[in-house]
Amino acid sequence: MRFPHDVPVLTDGTVTLRAHRPDDALGVLEQCVDPLSRQWTTVPVPYTRADAEAFVAERVPAGWAAGAWAFAVEAADEDGHGRFCGTVELRDEGNRRAEIAFGAHPWARGRGLVERALRLLLEWGFTERRLRTVVWWANVGNWASRRTAWRLGFGCDGTLARWLPQRGDLLDAWVGVLHVDDPRGPRHAWLRAPELAGERVTLRPLRDGDVPRIVEACSDARTAQWLRMPAPYTEDHARAWLLQTREESAAGTAVTWALTERDSDLLVGALNAFAVKPRREAEVGYWSHPDGRGRGLMTQACRLVVAHCFTAYDAGGLGLVRLHAGAAVGNTASQHVLEAAGFTRVGRERRALGLGDGSLADCLTYDQLLEEHGEGHGG
Repeated sequence: MRFPHDVPVLTDGTVTLRAHRPDDALGVLEQCVDPLSRQWTTVPVPYTRADAEAFVAERVPAGWAAGAWAFAVEAADEDGHGRFCGTVELRDEGNRRAEIAFGAHPWARGRGLVERALRLLLEWGFTERRLRTVVWWANVGNWASRRTAWRLGFGCDGTLARWLPQRGDLLDAWVGVLHVDDPRGPRHAWLRAPELAGERVTLRPLRDGDVPRIVEACSDARTAQWLRMPAPYTEDHARAWLLQTREESAAGTAVTWALTERDSDLLVGALNAFAVKPRREAEVGYWSHPDGRGRGLMTQACRLVVAHCFTAYDAGGLGLVRLHAGAAVGNTASQHVLEAAGFTRVGRERRALGLGDGSLADCLTYDQLLEEHGEGHGG
């Protein structure tokens, strides 16, 4: 493979993939000293102009000779001039398999240019290089990479602990694959937690800044009585739970909200719709911080979640037709929330819930149907 003569030029009219040129070195440098690039890639730290020049003049040409097909991404700036937007690459793994890799210049982020570039790259790989499977890797927590891969049709097929090397460490990794005959679009919804406002409460997405309040709530004796929580409950547990809620949203299986009062942004509880079966049903769950108890806040919040779940999908809701929930026998506060939010008690499952002390309690089961919502069933 002669570089750059045998490197094809690919374009969709907005984005162009081409061979790297010496004048790309400045753009490569700007990209690789950017904090996000340092956080999520293996670029050397510190990164110098000499590193950028060596990447363009040595590493990329050598890669084409060895089966690492890297393209420079170019798009027009506000003045209509072509500018360097990053690098996308397919790395030959043999047997008609390849790994996809990509990095965006800060200017190009949020413009949809990298996604366009990757679509061109994948089409070229599947058609011209006759690839059958492409694998995507990302460090756990790199949500921008995961969302881009999701849009392209990659699944997130698992998490490998301590797998990806980065500056002497091994980091947890997400992995997914795309096959030549797979659709080039999302396999499922990426659920989000929209802000929902009631008379006295607001539901908003969870944030990293909520960690101290989550620890307080989950360390509370009453919470620990009804929910099986780690003890002691630490900030690491809270951060792991936040990651889990984001993973579930990305997988389209759950939506989780922080509960706050209308005049405060301080978390006083959390609610979720989980085990989502699209267009069918979900389970509702919740817990309160001690500051949020005894004032009807959770009941109002639960009604907001129910309304969102039953709102048509095309109108921004989940478009479900049934919700269900459970409460331990003896947990009268939880039972009251469900009944006040329109749920009907439909059964009892014996020894179905694990409690904080390790014992098993009977679970009272509740459900609510779309046609019952808003018809005087507590809503």
